[in-house]
Amino acid sequence: MTVRGGQPPSALCAWVVLLLLVVSGEPYRTPYDQEQDQNRDRDSETTDLRTDPRTDPRTNTRVYHRDVSEVRGKDCRRCCDPGEQPPPHYSNPHYPQQYQAVPHINITILKGEKGDSGQRGPYGKSGKSGQSGPRGPNGIRGTKGSIGTPGEPCKAQYAAFSVGRKKAIHSNDYYQTLVFDTELVNLYGHFNMFTGKFYCYVPGVYYFSLNVHTWNQKETYVHVMHNEREVVILYAQPSDRSIMQSQSLMLELEREDQVWVRLFKGERENAIFSDDFDTYVTFNGHLIKPKSEG
Repeated sequence: MTVRGGQPPSALCAWVVLLLLVVSGEPYRTPYDQEQDQNRDRDSETTDLRTDPRTDPRTNTRVYHRDVSEVRGKDCRRCCDPGEQPPPHYSNPHYPQQYQAVPHINITILKGEKGDSGQRGPYGKSGKSGQSGPRGPNGIRGTKGSIGTPGEPCKAQYAAFSVGRKKAIHSNDYYQTLVFDTELVNLYGHFNMFTGKFYCYVPGVYYFSLNVHTWNQKETYVHVMHNEREVVILYAQPSDRSIMQSQSLMLELEREDQVWVRLFKGERENAIFSDDFDTYVTFNGHLIKPKSEG
């Protein structure tokens, strides 16, 4: 038998059976719907307890014991599944609060962009000086510099004098300064003709010489003095004839030192010969090397 449309009777029966199953079957229930049903059942049980004569009015419970698994199952609460909203009665303050998951935020991923540099702070206190380090290697030789400006001409330093005496002298005092009356050379006036002394204004090494003419039958005894110190002596014994005597030396002088000649009186008469026409006594000195030249 063939129905209109070309389908066999067996296929038509199968479609009818499926349609009856869909109409008579229960609709799909989510876990949330099931929990609502359980809550309604529990509310109905509570109502039954109030009206049941076996219920204890003080505890509002029946006298007989219920199954433990039943009690545990009704005391359990379920959180919402992923993607579902929690039931409205969860927000009720009288409903037992459930533990909720607190999100943990990693602050390191919230790091912002680098800010601008701040102002430089004040300098701190200087620390203690450290030990000197080892000497470093010699650097690279630099380029030759430019020629400098010409310097001042070298200032040569000089000091020289030469003085004489034309008058004879006999010593009457114990010590007597030999004063000269003839100025031959007196550079820059370093020899004082009134005191008979040479004053040093240019420190350095000097050369000095003394020449005298002895008197016959008389003693000649003089000292060349450095400040108040006797340096050398010029001496001639009494004789039947007069002779020329000389003495020379070098001294290292400092500024304001003095060099002069002094007569010394001994047991016999001390005298130096001369006349008013010729110069028989001379005293000379000059600078050899200034101290500034090293």
